[in-house]
Amino acid sequence: MMVVEKVPNEIEVNKELIEKKEHGKANFETAIRATGFGKFNVLLLLTSVPTCWASIFQLTTISYVFPAAQCDLKLSLEDKGMLSGVTFGGMMFSAFLWGFLYDTYGRRSLLTIGYFLDALFVILSSFAQSIEFLMMTKFLGGFIISGPFAALATYFSEMHDSKNRPRVPFIMGIFYALGGIYLPLLASLILPLNVHWKIGENLVLNSWGIFLLINAIPSILSGLIFCFLPESPKFLMSMGRNEEALSVFQTIYSLNTGRKKTSFPIKELIMEKPKSLEDSQDSFLVSRYKQLRELFEPKLLKIFILVCFLQMFMTTSFFTLRIWMPQLFQAINDYKFINNGTSSNLCDMLTVLKRAKTTKECFVNFENFEVYINSMIVCITSMAGYFVAGGLINLIGQNKLLGIISFISGCSALGIYYSPNGTTATIFIAACSSTASISVNAIIVVIVNLFPTTLRTIALSLTMIFGRIAVMLGNMIFPILLESGCLPPFLSFTFLGFACTIITMLLPKKNLNFT
Repeated sequence: MMVVEKVPNEIEVNKELIEKKEHGKANFETAIRATGFGKFNVLLLLTSVPTCWASIFQLTTISYVFPAAQCDLKLSLEDKGMLSGVTFGGMMFSAFLWGFLYDTYGRRSLLTIGYFLDALFVILSSFAQSIEFLMMTKFLGGFIISGPFAALATYFSEMHDSKNRPRVPFIMGIFYALGGIYLPLLASLILPLNVHWKIGENLVLNSWGIFLLINAIPSILSGLIFCFLPESPKFLMSMGRNEEALSVFQTIYSLNTGRKKTSFPIKELIMEKPKSLEDSQDSFLVSRYKQLRELFEPKLLKIFILVCFLQMFMTTSFFTLRIWMPQLFQAINDYKFINNGTSSNLCDMLTVLKRAKTTKECFVNFENFEVYINSMIVCITSMAGYFVAGGLINLIGQNKLLGIISFISGCSALGIYYSPNGTTATIFIAACSSTASISVNAIIVVIVNLFPTTLRTIALSLTMIFGRIAVMLGNMIFPILLESGCLPPFLSFTFLGFACTIITMLLPKKNLNFT
């Protein structure tokens, strides 16, 4: 998927500088293009595997915990909805705080701190003995992971030029999908053990707690990785720290080409911001006010409203289905278990969820190999979809791609409802989940390209806040829809997919250059 580009030579870069009339000073895009694409970029993307996993695990591991912990913690469908949504509630409350910190103090150091803190709360959640304590740790985990989750794509995008930058979210999406394959694989090995290790008088470590504990490892690795990665040169230039930014460019160039740092053709960078950090902090509120005022001008307000709805609709569709997917597969598996391996239409099989509520005796089925296999199939489908989307985005354009996959997602959701058996339901769940996942990453590309550089961060932050509010509400409403009938939950996914397709038709086709 990734092809190593030819590294621009000094003559080509200097010619470009003269044509741009920058008096020999390079802007960010010229400098990052001059570093080429090589070993550094490949290694950087490989290091994003644990960082992507850590970001997504905080949001999705709870879905595998539900079936195993429902008796230990006495979980109802409503409790599961609350636990699913509370992490996004934490993310919502911290979004602006992280946005300020990342724009003021940089990406690398805060990503390091963020992942180490995330590991702490994942470890604490593994020792939860009550739903209240688990909910508190999940809320705090969401509060912390909000920063790394949002800044990760920004950091890796700022390490690539305009040609490779649109593909970065899709490459990261592949790694997210790999994490989705790893999770059910690990769950299939740990959760069926049904262990209860006593630690002291009142502390018990269950199999699902061990599962959560192991999933803290990617967060710890991520924190260690960012201890050794360089700061984003884009951030350094925005703070007026051009000498440090130039040093980063030289390092990337040297690793990509094997040449000495001193041979890097760019010798000086344009000055974007005053060098004083204090000036930046003092003017933060003023600059944010100006950004909001500019964002709410009629020309950009329409676009902002459209992308907000895009973010809310597709993020809700993806995360709600992804979090509840293991529970749906568990219901299908439990139905077969109760009925001696006999399958039925999806609506009949989902009655197991209601039956669990009316039955006093709590039952956990540990024969769940099919659940984990189906979850892995969904993630493999997503990974294949990312390869296709990454190749098509430059060919057909981001808006058309987003519109097509949103439509497929809506159709697949309707197919879930009409599934005559478990196999067909798995196929449609895989199609709906993978296309929704690709759409979520495509929306990031759309926002980055539609808004000017000075408004991208705040536009992306605001849309993500609205998205997280929608996901939190969606996860709380989904169990209510399940209890009200079989059609409402899947009809809602259909509506969200079709609505996103219509919205993409209203977006402007012109992309603004990354500067």
